Amino acid sequence: MIKQAIIPLAGLGTRLLPLTSVFAKELLPINGKPGIEYILDECIEAGIKEVIFIISQNKKMIKNYFYSDNFYKNIIKKKKDPRIIKEYKKILRYKKMIKFVYQNKPLGTGDAVLKTRKFIKSNFFLMLLPDDLIIKENCSKSMIKTHKKYNSSVMASLKVNKKTVMRWGIYKLGKKIDKKNYIINDVIEKPSMNNAPSDKAVIGRYILPKKIFSKLSKLKPGKGGELHITDAIQSLIYEKNKFIAHNFSGKYLDCGSMPGYIHSGQEISKQWRFVWLELDMLV
Repeated sequence: MIKQAIIPLAGLGTRLLPLTSVFAKELLPINGKPGIEYILDECIEAGIKEVIFIISQNKKMIKNYFYSDNFYKNIIKKKKDPRIIKEYKKILRYKKMIKFVYQNKPLGTGDAVLKTRKFIKSNFFLMLLPDDLIIKENCSKSMIKTHKKYNSSVMASLKVNKKTVMRWGIYKLGKKIDKKNYIINDVIEKPSMNNAPSDKAVIGRYILPKKIFSKLSKLKPGKGGELHITDAIQSLIYEKNKFIAHNFSGKYLDCGSMPGYIHSGQEISKQWRFVWLELDMLV
């Protein structure tokens, strides 16, 4: 059973400058709620009990966000505001399930994952990338269901415009095993339009096997001097470890760039307007 998730948060967030010159991108509000809370809520709903944040010393404000007990206690003591009490209880719930590890040098997602090695207990774990929000349907929950059915590693798959494949990791797909799932034969990083093996792209949700740590520990740095998680995944696929591409049902939002961040806020706001309209109709 998958009960642990890891979330790499040590990135500099340069695509969201100048905002990220003073603020961690994961704490930037999206429709009045820090982006990281959408990811945590997805984990909780999917049955995750422990989340490991990989941060750097430069991103320590993320840890401080979840350890502001005195700040909340002092305000609640003075105001007794039910909204603030509710927020504080929510933060306490998050804090109970979070552990922190540090990646102080930007050596890639593979290096970030490797930092969590001693904390992972089961044979498989969930990894979520915070720039990728998936709303309307819980992608992690759906992937865990697929994992349980096939006892396999699972990676989220998104159909993209063929003209944009050079921006993504693209799957080379094998056998279709059911309506939403395919066997992965390979992952090609940012191929040209002519060389792309499909129009299915890798999105930031992964169920990975614990054995990936062994691969990462022996991996040589790739492009940019970083350890790339896709290199370790490819190595496992070539050794006949089963990886499944899962076509999720939710709506994908890229909140890691300025246009994407603005669009994400608009889409989530729109979703909440529909919720309030439905509630009004029930009253």
